[in-house]
Amino acid sequence: MENESTAPEGWREQKRRETRQRIAETGLNLFIANGYEATTLEAIAAASGISARTFFYYFRSKEDILLAWQQGLPDAVRAAILAESPEQRPLHLVRNAFLKLAVQFSSEQAVAIDRILRSTEQLRASNQAKFLLMEKAVLEALSEHWPQARRRKALQVVAMASVGAMRLSVDAWGDEAGQKPLASFIKQMFSALETEL
Repeated sequence: MENESTAPEGWREQKRRETRQRIAETGLNLFIANGYEATTLEAIAAASGISARTFFYYFRSKEDILLAWQQGLPDAVRAAILAESPEQRPLHLVRNAFLKLAVQFSSEQAVAIDRILRSTEQLRASNQAKFLLMEKAVLEALSEHWPQARRRKALQVVAMASVGAMRLSVDAWGDEAGQKPLASFIKQMFSALETEL
């Protein structure tokens, strides 16, 4: 009996995830084809096979569609840092974790998302929020590797500097429309950071 009551819930959740993914993909494709500003919620809903009212069950705005593509980034950053050996300096550890994550930024889709996020002032401002979440994730993961209270402030500086270097790397990568791998910019920025420190 217990399985009967939980099975439909699992099916509903799966359908909800699939519908959300379909809307996100449709929205992104429309943004790429028509431009972010020219794409309406109604157009996204119609192309997704849902009503405009149903759209709001999944997303609050079309901006949320873009943010959904980056939703798991802080968790991915945290996991990548925790997977690294603490037998290296914290700055090197974060750089190595970022280099492993950089492969996710090699697709045309990642380039398209970056271009859209740069297209308006509002999107640029919203995009900056992801770096604050990344900074928090970096600090939390570093604090698990080095839990001593006396190291907390220094690790916070490493988190801030590392995410700053990553942000500049992503900006430089986007400026060149992903022509060179993101990893090359990460190496360059972290090398510059170490030189100046």
